Amino acid sequence: MAQEVTNEVLIHAPAHKVWEVLTEAVYTRQYMYGCSPETDWHPGSKLDWIMMHEGKEMIPVTGTIKEIMANVKLVYTVTDPNAGWADIPENYLNVTYSLMQQEDDTLFSVKQDGFEGAEDGEKRYQDVYNNGEGWQPILDQIKTIAEKKTESLH
Repeated sequence: MAQEVTNEVLIHAPAHKVWEVLTEAVYTRQYMYGCSPETDWHPGSKLDWIMMHEGKEMIPVTGTIKEIMANVKLVYTVTDPNAGWADIPENYLNVTYSLMQQEDDTLFSVKQDGFEGAEDGEKRYQDVYNNGEGWQPILDQIKTIAEKKTESLH
């Protein structure tokens, strides 16, 4: 059976504002454990999540942009380059962001999958599953940031 972790949240903000929160470093650092995305946001491009650790820049997560439609969908792969896993496609998990505009709100969902064939797949699944919470704590922070950002425009 395919293992996946899926979470969603309704955000009172337009999709383009949520997209900015998902892709701009000034916002990602607030909810993605201090990480900034380094990429040109094109399919096939490398995506490194960069953070400061003990005064040094480090990359805790790396991957590739698979699909991107601004304000609608982003699909990328992820792996921990420091974990010692072989750098092969099977060891990269998939992350899918989907945004659906619903009048003044945006339904934002995240799905992470690809655990079955990955090295330490069960442990990685359990880490992401997060005792049933999955990505929800991160989604809640994204919601807060996007709604605050939208309020400040009114």
